[in-house]
Amino acid sequence: MPHIAIDNGQPGISGLLALRPDTAAPLGMLANALLRDPAPMSRGERELVAAYVSRLNGTRFCEGSHSAFAAAQLDGGEDLVKAALTDPSSAPLTERMRALLRIAAEVQKQAKPVSEEAVAAARAAGAGDTEIHDTVLIAAAFCMYNRYVDALDTNLPEDPGYYAEGAKHIVESGYGRES
Repeated sequence: MPHIAIDNGQPGISGLLALRPDTAAPLGMLANALLRDPAPMSRGERELVAAYVSRLNGTRFCEGSHSAFAAAQLDGGEDLVKAALTDPSSAPLTERMRALLRIAAEVQKQAKPVSEEAVAAARAAGAGDTEIHDTVLIAAAFCMYNRYVDALDTNLPEDPGYYAEGAKHIVESGYGRES
């Protein structure tokens, strides 16, 4: 049961954003900048980082959402995302993506500098400064988004197809934009 009145019937962050459009706008702009705008990492890869951090944080709504968004944009779809979230070291990912997920996990774990070993592994696998930067920022932002959703004890969607429908909208229109 949510800790605040969310009377719009929407689960997770969707209900919170509908409740407070004034804060929804900048949060949507941040999500678009991190996950949709042009960058060296693909949209699907960036969504995978968001899903992975959400999984590590135990935020079921964000894990479900961003897993669907990643699956809709990555070759390998749901099977790849499930494997990556379960065990990135054995998932059919590039070494670069494995190394970036390691960085994301370090960011999720604590507010300390990422280890030199993790950065060196990412560089050795072909990641540049922008990819390392973006991974750290996505991971940090999703710790915030996850805490926003879970701290207010938002509801999960009742419809199992909710995440797939959301993926269609996000892939087509992005975050916080009219469809």
